[in-house]
Amino acid sequence: MRFQAPEQEYPPAPLPAAVSRPRRTASGGLIAVVLLVLCSFPPGVHAGGGVVMTNAGCTMHIDFYSARFTAYQPATSGNEEFCEDLPDTGPTVFVLDYLHPSLKLVPVDFRIIRNTTGQGRFAQWEDVAALGDLEPLTLYYHPPVIRPDASFQAEYDFSEKGEYIGIVTAGHPTNDNTYRAVFPFAVGTGRPWLTLAALLLVALGLAVWWRGKRKRASTA
Repeated sequence: MRFQAPEQEYPPAPLPAAVSRPRRTASGGLIAVVLLVLCSFPPGVHAGGGVVMTNAGCTMHIDFYSARFTAYQPATSGNEEFCEDLPDTGPTVFVLDYLHPSLKLVPVDFRIIRNTTGQGRFAQWEDVAALGDLEPLTLYYHPPVIRPDASFQAEYDFSEKGEYIGIVTAGHPTNDNTYRAVFPFAVGTGRPWLTLAALLLVALGLAVWWRGKRKRASTA
């Protein structure tokens, strides 16, 4: 006779718990909105056109030439450096520190015009050339100069807010070629980071208030 072990009864396996999805709270929504706003604003130091932001600062490319570009507004911002957009009107100093050694051997000039291209900060030399004669449009012009000390400086007193275009022109050491860098910039933009910080504080305050309100309602 064959022995058969009694069947052992096992308790039913517990049903798997439902996967809970994180609830979207109002506080999380507020923070998400603020982050979207932060991403939509341009940085306080914005680069475009012929100027590129790098770890070493702002670099201007004039075709194959390169130079470190810095703008100062000593009357309102002291020694604070700006890449392109300027927070205030008033005296502004533009400095080019040559990175390409050949720039020390060629004439370099600098021109500022109002940005009437209709292209905003995306304006390029083709858009500027389409304006025709730049002389009547020029607000400031520094004539060509050779700087063996590798530092070019220009100063202009902006009296009005608005959009402008800077144009740097450089020659070639051995032929008649001309190279240009065009960089659109705005004057009188203020300091957007202050506005963003205020928005963030308001959003965080609302988030804390809303969470406190929900907690009080749940314990009532």
